[in-house]
Amino acid sequence: MTATSLTTPKEANPPAAGAPHKRRARRRGRIVALLFVLPALLLLGALVVYPVLFSVGRSFFDASGTRFVGGDNYTEMFRDPATLKAVRNTAVWVVVAPTLLTGLGLILAVLVEKVRWATAFKLLLFMPMAVSFLAAGIIFRLAYDEDPDKGVLNAAVVAVHDAVKGSSSYPTARAREGHGLTRDGDGSYRTSAAPGRSVTLPMVGVLPKDLPAGAAPAAPAAGRGAAPDELRGVVYLDFTPGGGGTQGKVDPRESGLPGLTVEAVRDGRTVASTTTASDGSFRFGGLAAGTYTVKLPADNFAPPYQGVSWLGPALVTPAIIGAYLWIWTGFAMVLIGAGLSTLPRDALEAARMDGANEWQIFRRITVPLLAPVLTVVFVTLVINVMKVFDLVYVIAPGPVQEDATVLATQMWLVSFGGGNNQGLGSALGVLLLLLVIPAMVFNVRRFRRSQR
Repeated sequence: MTATSLTTPKEANPPAAGAPHKRRARRRGRIVALLFVLPALLLLGALVVYPVLFSVGRSFFDASGTRFVGGDNYTEMFRDPATLKAVRNTAVWVVVAPTLLTGLGLILAVLVEKVRWATAFKLLLFMPMAVSFLAAGIIFRLAYDEDPDKGVLNAAVVAVHDAVKGSSSYPTARAREGHGLTRDGDGSYRTSAAPGRSVTLPMVGVLPKDLPAGAAPAAPAAGRGAAPDELRGVVYLDFTPGGGGTQGKVDPRESGLPGLTVEAVRDGRTVASTTTASDGSFRFGGLAAGTYTVKLPADNFAPPYQGVSWLGPALVTPAIIGAYLWIWTGFAMVLIGAGLSTLPRDALEAARMDGANEWQIFRRITVPLLAPVLTVVFVTLVINVMKVFDLVYVIAPGPVQEDATVLATQMWLVSFGGGNNQGLGSALGVLLLLLVIPAMVFNVRRFRRSQR
């Protein structure tokens, strides 16, 4: 009894004696952890915390930074038309870009599962993420160029337009002045003639090298006579290579202009229409007696179709959003595809066995189960869109920069791009921060809930 009672306290003492040692070990572990984290904290403080606090303080001072103006910069920010346009454009970006990207990513992720070479297809779509925004901006600035010889998009648009509607035969041609042809207000040319006669219609402004390959000399056609019920003529290039020749007269070395539309008009109504032959000749047969107007319609001389002004004030923002979609679609597809791979296959198979088609499975099972992933992708893209700068600054030409500006570019332009008002620029930066914080908090909470 006595021995037992004497040994019991001795057995209970070691844990109590070890408590300070455990506390020292925990303290030492915290110190070591803090030493490892300290470089990251220093960088975070220097690159994030300090700039944020400095910008908040700077936003309460004037452009020079010497006079305290309180909330005047924030008031001015919402009175400035350029800033209001930047806010409106940012709102368009936030609504359109993440929605399209999430939708495209979802559709592509579902379709890729059914493609044999899925990995190669994903790699191909994800490759634009490896291109910097600056390089992508230069690429699309060239692609959107209005000159069809430079811009690939307008080259395609012009090719389709010319294939469907055709192009004018001689956009630079014009009539030789003082030789019978009168120009109308719509760009067409006309002269008067009667059946039984031949008319010559001299044109200039066409380089010999621009003539069609099958163009033939006009002189033989000019010498042909006309029957009493027909009206003949020739449209020719009134220019003799090497010099010489007589203006208004068809010389032996002058070429006809083939492919021109010619109309015979009487009493305001077109009674006949034809196209000039390889030697520029044309004829109207079976005409009643009287005077006719021989007309060369304006379509023959219309300037070539130049395509769409992608970077004009009306389309510059959608055009830049298109470039943004090209870069980020692969990102959205890969993230949504990762979520799609975790879906319970038994639920999908059970739905198929119950007779559901693929559209019903997609709408009623796949999308609801992917809702958390879609939300995270959407919010992440919203955060990214609010900070877009490179594409807007590089793609939008100077004259339409204000039409395409967003908050990030407006902040830079006001602070460093000529405005030199860093007080107002800091206020814009604070506004952008306040807009981004709710989306960041929402995303962090989503991540924490998913980890639980």
